[in-house]
Amino acid sequence: MSDCIFCKIIKGDIPSQKVYEDELVYAFRDIAPAAPVHVLIVPKEHLCCLNAAKPEHQALLGHILLTAQKLAEDLGVKDDGYRIINNCGENAGQTVFHLHFHLLAGDTFSRLV
Repeated sequence: MSDCIFCKIIKGDIPSQKVYEDELVYAFRDIAPAAPVHVLIVPKEHLCCLNAAKPEHQALLGHILLTAQKLAEDLGVKDDGYRIINNCGENAGQTVFHLHFHLLAGDTFSRLV
């Protein structure tokens, strides 16, 4: 999508602090972090939200979670714990309508569900 900020970041039209990239996903630091470690993991294929995923996206979704695990290890937070969050839809807090997952760590999240 030509007006999607995450598509523009993936293409390099908007700068980001890249943490990881492969053929399926692009991961970068959130510009307004909610925790000491806050990375967004974004599929390169534009899907507006999790509701847009189809059975043919099963491998991609699994790849995203395994990428999160790898990033947690690379960022040194795997053993201390981390949180993976996906907001699906405006009422859930989704503000960028390109499927993405937040990897949050470096804080105690016991106060959150």
